[in-house]
Amino acid sequence: MSTSTRFAVAIHILTNITLFRGQAVRSEDIARSVNTNPTVVRRILGALAEAGLTHSQMGQGGGALLARPADEITLRDIYHAVEEQPYFPLHRSKPNDACYIGHAIIPVLEDEFERISRQMDHALAKTTLADIVGRVEACAGYPFTPCEPASTSHLPN
Repeated sequence: MSTSTRFAVAIHILTNITLFRGQAVRSEDIARSVNTNPTVVRRILGALAEAGLTHSQMGQGGGALLARPADEITLRDIYHAVEEQPYFPLHRSKPNDACYIGHAIIPVLEDEFERISRQMDHALAKTTLADIVGRVEACAGYPFTPCEPASTSHLPN
């Protein structure tokens, strides 16, 4: 069973954009930090833009920008922007209805997964992108030099 990394990559992308403090960031430069193809970054940026979390600046010096302040973007917002499925999907195929376990497991799991999903939504809504950025800065020993285009020597203030 495969798992999605879109949520983690989306947080990485938004942290990168935030740390450039209002300067548009090209998908190629973000991809270098994430260590992925720029197409992957553009696809996730598209989902983030659709959710109103980012927007693009076109032309010379163009790139991605936050659509609202980092302290107004929660992990819940990010998760729901990039993940298409519920936190805990059920069976891909219907369990055997003739089996007493197969017959009863789906409603039990639906109730339990709904309860846990509400708790996850609540927990994700408590952490903002600004919180994550602050922790990244502390972990990296700010001021630091992020992965950035060769033409830039430091983050803008």
